[in-house]
Amino acid sequence: RPYREAASAALCGYGSPAAGAASPRAPLAAEPRPLRQPPELPDFSNGYLVAEILSRRFPAHIQPDAYRNGCSLAAKLSNWSQLRRFLAKQEFDIAQELIEGTIHCKPGAAESLLRQLCAALTGSRTESLQDWQVDFTDSCYQTQLPVAARATTSTAIKSNIRLTEVLVEPSICINRQKAIAIINMHMGMRMREREENPRRFNIKPCFGQRVVHHLNCITACMNTDSIPKEHLLPHIHQKPEKKYVHSKELQGKQLTAPLP
Repeated sequence: RPYREAASAALCGYGSPAAGAASPRAPLAAEPRPLRQPPELPDFSNGYLVAEILSRRFPAHIQPDAYRNGCSLAAKLSNWSQLRRFLAKQEFDIAQELIEGTIHCKPGAAESLLRQLCAALTGSRTESLQDWQVDFTDSCYQTQLPVAARATTSTAIKSNIRLTEVLVEPSICINRQKAIAIINMHMGMRMREREENPRRFNIKPCFGQRVVHHLNCITACMNTDSIPKEHLLPHIHQKPEKKYVHSKELQGKQLTAPLP
């Protein structure tokens, strides 16, 4: 019994260990590991970094202290209004669509803006907006996803129209046109999905599609040049039946008829 009490006390942590016995090992506490924070990406939406870039080239005209490094909409509009006046004075060909897309954090807008700004500073030539279509939507990202993981219509509208756009331009007509354009883009993507995967959507081909598929199968297995057209399209080359009487027969009947 005394041995049982001593063993139970040692297991529960009560009492002192016996002489000569090894002390029970305390459980090691899990040391908290420092979490690796992802590197902060540069934010060009407020225009502060753009002002710093231009201050290296034009220190007398651009001073970074005159710009606010904030994330509020008022700070963004204030900084970009000063930058727009400076860019217009220097006659830099920077598209307003790129500036608007950068303010509203559109995907790919900041990269295109920096590319055009670098071309304006170095005098090199880049592709203009007329050479490629401005598309700051997430359509390219959605096409890379599987069909089941793609966004719905409401999610596409929410992700492609920023809140700052509505605050800057509260016009209902303009926002309605943006929403309609996004809906049309989403419908076009869905139609392409149905064309690429007809079995998934249980789409049955129409009669014209079956005929084209049948002719493609024929051309794949044999040469149609040796087949007469009457066998390929018999309903076109078939001669209609004569349902009228020839005029010579009518004339003969009129001559043989007895006179009254």
